[in-house]
Amino acid sequence: MGVISQYADQVIASGAYEPLDRNYVMNKIRGLVGDEDVAVGDGRLVDQLVELAIAHGAIEDSVTDRSILNDQLFDLMTPSPARVNARFWEDYHRSPQEATDHFYQLCTENDYVKVAAIKKNIEFVKKVQDGNELEITINLSKPEKDPKAIQAAAHDTAVKYPQCALCMENEGYKGRLGYASRSNHRIIRLTVGGREWGFQYSPYAYFNEHCIFLLAQHEPMEINQQTLVNLVEIEQTFPHYFVGSNADLPIVGGSMLAHEHYQGGRHTFPMMKAPIKQELTFPDYPMVTAGIVDWPMSDLRLTSTDTTALVNLGSHIMRTWQNYSDPSLQINAGTADDRHHTVTPIMHRDGDQFILDLVLRDNNTTNQYPLGIFHPHEKLWHIKKENIGLIEVMGRAILPARLKDELAEVKKYWLQEPNKIAESHLPWAQEVQARQTITADNVETVLEQEVAQVFSDVLADAGVFKRNADGEAGWQRFIKQL
Repeated sequence: MGVISQYADQVIASGAYEPLDRNYVMNKIRGLVGDEDVAVGDGRLVDQLVELAIAHGAIEDSVTDRSILNDQLFDLMTPSPARVNARFWEDYHRSPQEATDHFYQLCTENDYVKVAAIKKNIEFVKKVQDGNELEITINLSKPEKDPKAIQAAAHDTAVKYPQCALCMENEGYKGRLGYASRSNHRIIRLTVGGREWGFQYSPYAYFNEHCIFLLAQHEPMEINQQTLVNLVEIEQTFPHYFVGSNADLPIVGGSMLAHEHYQGGRHTFPMMKAPIKQELTFPDYPMVTAGIVDWPMSDLRLTSTDTTALVNLGSHIMRTWQNYSDPSLQINAGTADDRHHTVTPIMHRDGDQFILDLVLRDNNTTNQYPLGIFHPHEKLWHIKKENIGLIEVMGRAILPARLKDELAEVKKYWLQEPNKIAESHLPWAQEVQARQTITADNVETVLEQEVAQVFSDVLADAGVFKRNADGEAGWQRFIKQL
């Protein structure tokens, strides 16, 4: 049997088409890869079909064309958006987890969630000096950029469709140079805060069942009381997932400030396990348990079964922080037209308890810290220079792919082997070597431990109230203001 014929059988077995549709499906595949069938070889059928299309001249041998065709072929075994939504809510009536389990399975089987690519990521967990465990990932899963796309982008001033990678219009979009293919993409529709939202999984997941909740309209990120209401509603709908939002300001916010969205998934992050170091009492909110979290970043945790009280107290904290300044700690709220304060809000469930973490953020800059006072400082840029977003706030580092090769050279340097250590890593490598006895047997352990400690220092830099006497005094001043 040829590869086209066998893939047609696989498509029909998926349930997307009936056996009577076989000739139709065969012709759909031939329309994408060419008419001539060939014997089945090694590897995934779709990969073989992509190679067949290149051999037939149906597509160019480029990153973009390969990706587009891959997703078009997988789209054949993906039910329509209407059918996917109908199945999801049918499953949901039995169990929210059953609904997400089946939808996630679909998104992995149809290669929307790039499982094979995600497995390339480097991951480890290490306990750092303050006693917290941190999760480190070096992100190797995202594909290389197409050189043609980079060149085209430099001269492209056209209005884009879809407007951004989070818009609903991405569902089924073929893709183009510089814009991801989404033929096999499906979005679940739901109502949040009285408005239409979408629920989808992330193609290059940073943790288990990494998902995205996105507003149907292309509107900018905004953190306010409605945000907390929305997080509560999402938690009520998906009690087995956490949900949180990146901050809504540059520097401390995520990379997609133009489109309102949250992230969620089935993962317990290090910050969620961190204890309360100081309990707080708010007499006007007796139903809410509160405290300062023992964490490098500045986090207030609220816990309650009363979601109205939780939202109201959370909103009070956010409003107070938005207008709070402490010049002795370089904390400056700015003005109404140029505000510098916001929060990273994160919510999860523990049975009937709703747990809300509000991480205080400040995006001020100075000549000394042009990328942000509460941003990784320059001595840490060799490991992490990018913004500290929602996932990293919670203790899971997303480190750049360059580190895979760069850190291999650091290990060679420590073992006194021929190496090409980057100049940016040299001061750190020398400092570690001066206080560690490093051998071939422990070099990997030392490397992981020291990278985790750098990430801990990154989080400390991003904290507005430092874990020292001045920072603790600052916490007390802010709490008094509350």
